[in-house]
Parts: sequence; structure tokens; C-alpha cells
Amino acid sequence: MELGYQFVQSGQFPASNLHETLSLAGWTTAGVFLLLQYKFGLKILGVYAAPLITFAMLIAARLPDVSRETRNLLNNFWLITHVVAIFIGEAALALACGAGLLYLLQEHAIKSKHRGFFFKRLPSLELLDHTGYACIVTGFTMLTFGLITGLIYAKSVWGRFWSWDPKEVWSGITWLLYAALLHQRLTFGWRGRRAAIMAIIGFAVILFTFLGVNFLLKGHHGEFTRM
Repeated sequence: MELGYQFVQSGQFPASNLHETLSLAGWTTAGVFLLLQYKFGLKILGVYAAPLITFAMLIAARLPDVSRETRNLLNNFWLITHVVAIFIGEAALALACGAGLLYLLQEHAIKSKHRGFFFKRLPSLELLDHTGYACIVTGFTMLTFGLITGLIYAKSVWGRFWSWDPKEVWSGITWLLYAALLHQRLTFGWRGRRAAIMAIIGFAVILFTFLGVNFLLKGHHGEFTRM
């Protein structure tokens, strides 16, 4: 609600600083989770999604909401489309990580024959694997669309599609990782444990791309989110 109010009041898309981007990430993840729950009925995934969303919102609440002059860059159609697509894609991939974690927990419970909390409440391994795959396909599709619109935006603003900015490089690495995962699944039948582990690794790379690159490496993408 706060983001919508800020957008109406300022006329600027709410992604000009880390406070706004974390808030946007939290709300997007919540929205994708609700759609996923409606589709697959995996309420137990909330055990993972709720803390993740809460953590993002708590950190955002503690950060200053101070926007610098952005020269109306954030009102560009291609940039807004790029940001929205990337956030939706990353939210889906974050939930794929959650499905992967639950898959590993359930697999361990089955192999150890320890019928604990998760064994009784989690669905079948097949459903968890299918849910994780659906999240990855959705996330990868949106990530691809986001990267394409980002390239178009870069060309319109900086006169070139690619500038080897650290965020661009790591976004490309993230895309290649998920492309490899989907290729291995479709070609060599990577499912279950392998897919779950790769989904977790992929999300770790996303977190580094989303936060680590902005603080550890210099680039024009960090001009907004580091504020």
C-alpha cells in the first residue's frame, strides 16, 4: 500500500533506493506466493515464504526512504517493464528455492524414516518437484523478458545494449545458470534432489546479484539501489 501511495504522490516508480526495492521485493514475493498457493495449494511453503518476506520488509523499514533526483529515468516505460519483470521472476525463483528446501527436508525424512513435523505436513516429493519446476519456468521466463527490456532501455539511454556493468554481468550469469538447469532437466532428466540443490544455489546467486553487487562492485545500477 505504501508503495502505491508513493507512486501516486511522487509520480516516480518506487524503485529509487534500497528501501523501496526491498519493499517491492517483499510485496512481489507475497503476491507470487498467493498465486502459487492458489495453483498448487502448498500452504506449507508459507513456512519459508513468510520469514523471507518479513525479513525483507523489516530491513526495508529500517532503511531511510530518501530518493535522490533521478531525472525521470524511473518513469521510462522500458525501465518500469524491466524492473517489474525482474522482480516477478526473482520472486518465483525465490519460491523455487523454498520448494527445493522443502523437497530436501521431506526426502531426508523419508530416507531416515523419521516421521516428524515436515513428513506429516509436506506433500509428495513429486508435487514439490513439480512446483519447483513450475516456479523456475515462470521465473526464467520473466527473467528473460526482464533482461530483454533492460537491453532495450540501456540502448535508449546509454546508446548501447551492453556495457559490462557488474549488475549486467551477474544478471547474465544468473540467467545462464537457470538456463543450464532447465536444459539439464529437459535433456538429461535432472529432477528431484539435483534440481532442488540447483534451485537453492541459483537463489543464492540472485541474492548476490540483487544486494552484493550493489555494495561490493561499482556500476550504474547501484546508483539507485545503494541509496
